[in-house]
Amino acid sequence: MPETSPDISGNLDHIRARIRRAAAAAGRDPAEIRLVAVSKYMPVEFLQQAIRSGHYIFGENTLQEAAAKLRAIQDPRVEWHFIGHLQSNKARFIPGNFHWLHTLDSLKLARKLSDAWDGTQPPLQVLLQVNIAHDPRKYGLAPDSTPEFAADLLQLELPGISLRGLMTIGREHATPVDRSHDFAALRRLRDGIAARPGMDCFSELSMGMSDDFEIAIAEGATIIRIGSSIFGPRPQVSA
Repeated sequence: MPETSPDISGNLDHIRARIRRAAAAAGRDPAEIRLVAVSKYMPVEFLQQAIRSGHYIFGENTLQEAAAKLRAIQDPRVEWHFIGHLQSNKARFIPGNFHWLHTLDSLKLARKLSDAWDGTQPPLQVLLQVNIAHDPRKYGLAPDSTPEFAADLLQLELPGISLRGLMTIGREHATPVDRSHDFAALRRLRDGIAARPGMDCFSELSMGMSDDFEIAIAEGATIIRIGSSIFGPRPQVSA
C-alpha cells in the first residue's frame, strides 16, 4: 500500500466537477457519462473508501488481482468492469463476476464468453476494443475491420452477450489534437456501426483516462476510465 492514503473522496468530487464542466462545454448531460474508477494495483481499502464516498463502478485489468477484490467486496451495488486484455482460455471467469468487458477483439473469445454464461445472470455488456491509432504495441481490432467484425458477431446471436459499443486506449505521448482526432474517429466508427440494422443498443464509447478524459467527453465518450486522479500513483509492483 502507498505510504500515505490519498483523499479518495475529495479526488472523486474533483473528478465529478470536471466531468460536469466538460459535459457542459460540449452541450452534453453529465449523467450520460459513466465514471469507471480504475483500481488495478490498488488495495481493497481504497475501493472501500470510494464506496463509502458513493462510488460503485470499478475497472480491473487482471483476473488474479480482481478475484481477491471480488471476494472481499460483496456489495451488490458495485459494478465491475474488466478492462484488460483477456485471453480466450480465461473467458470462463468473466460472466457472473463482471458486468462489463471492454476488450473483446476476437470471435473465439466471444464464443468462449457465451459458453461460460449459465443463463442465470444478466447478459455481459461487451465493448469491442479498437486500435484506433494503429499502434503496434496495443491490442484491438483494426478500425477498417471493426464494422465487419460487429456484423459477424451479431449474426452469431451468441446468448449472454450484449454488444454495446467501442473502446480504445489513447496513444502515448500524443498531443491534445492527436487525442481529439483519435477519439473523434472512434465516435464516427461507432456511429456508422450503430446505424446498421440490429444495432439499436450500440451506443457506448469507452475512451479517455486521467490525462485526456475531458477531450474524450468533448468527442462523445460515454465511459471514462480514471485511475491515478482518484487513487493516486500506482504502487510499484514486481514483474
